[in-house]
Amino acid sequence: QVQLVESGGPSVEAGGSLRLSCTTSAKRTDTFCVGWFRQVPGKAREAVANIDFDGGTTYADSVKGRFAVSQDNANNTLYLQMNSLKPDDTAMYYCAAGYSWVGPLQIQSYNHWGQGTQVTVSS
Repeated sequence: QVQLVESGGPSVEAGGSLRLSCTTSAKRTDTFCVGWFRQVPGKAREAVANIDFDGGTTYADSVKGRFAVSQDNANNTLYLQMNSLKPDDTAMYYCAAGYSWVGPLQIQSYNHWGQGTQVTVSS
């Protein structure tokens, strides 16, 4: 059973920074990929950033230049550094892992999810 546990948040003022962490028990293979998603009530879950099986990173246009995704393989931890936060970044953030890469920022690549951590950015 793959487990992912997020931490970080929960609130900051606009313009501030937060770092989310996600510890995973997933075993790395040559098809392993990880990502961050976010969701607000009433809307579909959207991709924020990912690291593909080759170590490449992709970002949603809405966070490009402000967020940075990274991983510490030795400690099985995924990070999301979020800078210049805006109220529109307020959402529940989820980390995800998968072994069926289908493309950048594609939710179909992932079948293991964390429980989510709330991020609130106040204006």
